[in-house]
Amino acid sequence: MTTPVTVIGAGLGGLTLARVLHLNGVPVTVYDADPTADARSQGGQLDLHEHNGQRALEIAGLTSEYRAIIHRGGGAQRVLDRHGTTLADLPDDGSMARPEALRGDIRRILLESLPAGTVRWGRKLRSAASLGPGRHELTFTDGSTVVSELLVGADGAWSKVRPLVSAEAPTYAGMSYIDTYLHDVDVRHPAAAKAVGDGAMYALEPGCGFLAHREPGDVIHTYVVLDRPVEWFAAIDFTDPGAAREQIAAEFLGWAPELVSLIADGDTPPILRAIHRLPDRHRWDRVPGVTLLGDAAHVTVPGGEGANLAMLDGAELGQAIATHRDDPEAALAAYERVLFPRSEAEAVAAHDTIDLVFGAGAPHRLADLFTGTGEQGG
Repeated sequence: MTTPVTVIGAGLGGLTLARVLHLNGVPVTVYDADPTADARSQGGQLDLHEHNGQRALEIAGLTSEYRAIIHRGGGAQRVLDRHGTTLADLPDDGSMARPEALRGDIRRILLESLPAGTVRWGRKLRSAASLGPGRHELTFTDGSTVVSELLVGADGAWSKVRPLVSAEAPTYAGMSYIDTYLHDVDVRHPAAAKAVGDGAMYALEPGCGFLAHREPGDVIHTYVVLDRPVEWFAAIDFTDPGAAREQIAAEFLGWAPELVSLIADGDTPPILRAIHRLPDRHRWDRVPGVTLLGDAAHVTVPGGEGANLAMLDGAELGQAIATHRDDPEAALAAYERVLFPRSEAEAVAAHDTIDLVFGAGAPHRLADLFTGTGEQGG
């Protein structure tokens, strides 16, 4: 008899897993804390890469659905210095290697590919406890409980499932992103719109900068990046959006006005996203009946692979469970043998990416990489 799978977390990784299990006739239920599928914004655009994110959607049988939601032209990239001078400018060449699509649209096509009732909304996990070989009791904040036969933690950096296999917890990485949006940009924010262009824009100095992206609907989504202690951000009153914007903008005195306006003129309250990470070599001994995927397993600094890896984790775990449907432990062991070295290699690469973008050579190292006059180094 095929062991039913219980997944905690309806993010991209958990939903990819559920879709692959569904395709292979493996019963699966996903529990998520959000009250509904559209209870909150799912974030900005993602460039899914051929070897992981797009590969995962191929395994999930959703390639044509993905191609229908791609933001054509959104793959353009440019690098600016603090004065707004363009150092590199690459148009979208139409390649399918790293096309852009909204995270919410990717999640939608995954949800739409699952039978009604697969995801149980409004079920926030409080704790998970072992009941013996392979079985776990899950207790939700509403007081309800579920017993799992095969449990997957796809519940992000602050996973409630992780303690079943690992004592590690994420630590602050020394930098934070402030998330904000401009709307109706061509009319209301023309200078910022011109600076950002049609795709991604990186305006950088060592330890700080603006990562902005033009999204469908005349929107610019910006991450303001600052290398500051967690205590510095704790002193900002994010419940007062105007004051928070002013305090963050003050860190960019002397920068081009069209760049500072990305935060100073924000149309949405700024949201703090403190970056946390697990050890690069995070792994655990095989624990019967449970495993992790995505950020629950290997959250690290943002190097452009987080969602891609979560989706590939989900797809490959689904394949392993389908292949070893009568032996769940063989499935989890096979999955983790691939997961651990890949996660470590990607974590190391993410640190290299952060050094490339925000290290001592910013913004010129990234511009040189884009223009072919330099190369990424460790």
